[in-house]
Amino acid sequence: MEVPFSLRPAAAAVEALLPGVRDDALDSPTPCTGLTVRALVNHLMGLSSAFRYAAIPEEAATAGFVPSGPTFTEDLDSQWRTLLPRRLAGLVEAWERPASWVGESTIAGNVMPNDQVAMVALDELVLHGWDLAVATGQPFELPEGTDPGLFGFLSALASDGGIPGLFGPRLPVPPGTGRFDQMLAMSGRDPGWRPEAM
Repeated sequence: MEVPFSLRPAAAAVEALLPGVRDDALDSPTPCTGLTVRALVNHLMGLSSAFRYAAIPEEAATAGFVPSGPTFTEDLDSQWRTLLPRRLAGLVEAWERPASWVGESTIAGNVMPNDQVAMVALDELVLHGWDLAVATGQPFELPEGTDPGLFGFLSALASDGGIPGLFGPRLPVPPGTGRFDQMLAMSGRDPGWRPEAM
């Protein structure tokens, strides 16, 4: 079988932001309420491993990986500039195996079909890529080649109450709003968010 979509464009877009994340920006705010840039990068570190091992569970035990909930702590590994690109590459490679799309996996305590796990991984890369970009004053657009099903995925989950730990309450947008800005608003993000100092 052919894999339904690739995580490569979104992962590459996130990796391209890393040189623009200055050390003195790590304590800056992000669009994710209460999260600093440091905590956001740490979350990207954790999710890239978690979704990789969801695709290849046979390697998780060997690596000593223990599934847990989302990582939003400030204890960022000092080697993150080297480690995160490697983890993103491993994530992409894991989901390029057709076998990764078969069956079910547990991610953050939830059991779901693997095609949905991959879509959640894509959602995390795209939305948190935007979070990191605007928090550090960098441009970010929906990566070319991103699966078009992501819009429908977000539409199905968006709600006025939000989803704790995943999305905030969806925000209204004016007519004519671009597709990516609509996606951001559906996830509870203000497309116009910028750090106060910028």
